[in-house]
Amino acid sequence: MKTNFIHTYVSVDCVVFGFDDDQLNILLVQRGEKEDSLTDLKLPGSLIYDEEDVDDAAQRVLFELTGIKKMTLKQFRCFSSPDRANNPNDIKWLDKEYKPDINRLITVAYLSLCKIDRKLNNISKYKNSKWYPVTKLPDMPFDHNQIVEASLAEIRKWIEAEPVTIFELLPQKFTISQIHRLYEAVYNKKIDIRNFHKKIGTMQYITALEERQQGVSHRAARYYKFDKVMYNRRKTNIQ
Repeated sequence: MKTNFIHTYVSVDCVVFGFDDDQLNILLVQRGEKEDSLTDLKLPGSLIYDEEDVDDAAQRVLFELTGIKKMTLKQFRCFSSPDRANNPNDIKWLDKEYKPDINRLITVAYLSLCKIDRKLNNISKYKNSKWYPVTKLPDMPFDHNQIVEASLAEIRKWIEAEPVTIFELLPQKFTISQIHRLYEAVYNKKIDIRNFHKKIGTMQYITALEERQQGVSHRAARYYKFDKVMYNRRKTNIQ
C-alpha cells in the first residue's frame, strides 16, 4: 500500500493585541534585513525546538521579542493548510532561517491581550518589533493575515462569553470614548455612542472617578475604572 507521508514541521505564531488611545494594535516583527523597512512584517513565531512543548515555545518567542516573561497566552487554533508555506519568498526565507527540508508547515496560534504601556525590550535577532494598527496591516507572509482575522473573531467570542475581557486591553483608568473606540475596533463597525452610554450605565463594575483628563483641547472627559471586586461580588451573587 502506497503512503503519502510528508516531512512536516510544527511552528508557533503569537498574536498579541494592544490598545492605545485611538486604535487597536498588533505586535509584529520585520523578518528582512533593513531595520527601518515597513515591508516583510510578520507575526512573531518560530519553529519549535526538538523536545520543546508548544506552550513553552510560544513563551520563548514572546520573551525573545519583548523581554516579557510569562505573558498570558491562550492557544486558540491550528493552521494546517497544505498551501500555507508555498509562496516562493516564504520558502526562501525558511531555507535561510532554519535550513529545513519542509514539505509542510503547521502552526499553532496563540493569542494574548496586553496593556500597550508594557515596555518592549527587544533582545531577539529581529531588529524591528513594533505595534502596528490592525486597520493598516500589510500583506504578511504565509497566512498571517488570516490568522489575525481569526484571532479577532476569537476575541469577540471571549467578550461575548465574559464581557470584562475587554478590560485586559484598557489602561487602569480610561474614558468612555476610549472604551467606545475599542469596541468599534474589535468589532470593526460603528457603534452608536448614545446606545453605548446606556450599555455602559448598566455595568455597575465600571466606576466613575473624580479625576478628569488634563491638557486636552476639548472638554475634559471623566475617567473610569474597572472595579474587579465589585464584578466578582456581582458574579457570585448571580451564581
